[in-house]
Amino acid sequence: MANAKRVAILATHGYEQSELLEPRRRLKEAGFEVEVISPEKGEIRGWNEKDWGDSVAVDRVLGDANADDYDALVLPGGVINPDNLRTEADAVAFVQAFDRAGKPLAAICHGPWLLVEAGVVKGRQVTSYQSIRTDMQNAGGDWRDAGVVTDGHLITSRKPDDIPAFTDAVIRALG
Repeated sequence: MANAKRVAILATHGYEQSELLEPRRRLKEAGFEVEVISPEKGEIRGWNEKDWGDSVAVDRVLGDANADDYDALVLPGGVINPDNLRTEADAVAFVQAFDRAGKPLAAICHGPWLLVEAGVVKGRQVTSYQSIRTDMQNAGGDWRDAGVVTDGHLITSRKPDDIPAFTDAVIRALG
């Protein structure tokens, strides 16, 4: 797998469990190397629908991660996870680096909050969890109610039910 394309999943405590674990599993099954990147060392704990869920190991601390080392970035949702990440300057810069490079940049559910903070939504077709629709529109996004919306290298989805279509769009974008 030394020549496999590499995918970063940026997350912190409170990520929606299914939105990290399922895309990671599917991307690995498709032959990609996948790393969980986080501002924290060790493990981060997921949110499983209505309560705290399982933890996942952090593969690389955000301060040691470089967007040049990855072919795509996936941003899982959950309310807590992206709300905390969007206050982290390094996380915002990491997202912006993928956007500037034109690399696949994929966010699901509340994950697009980080896209808003990074200033990459304006003038693009996007979707998200319904409750942040106004935030997406206020940021200049052309919000659509669809399972997956792809605008160039930007891929967005609404909710856990969209994970198969979301992950398939990421795999297609990686070629």
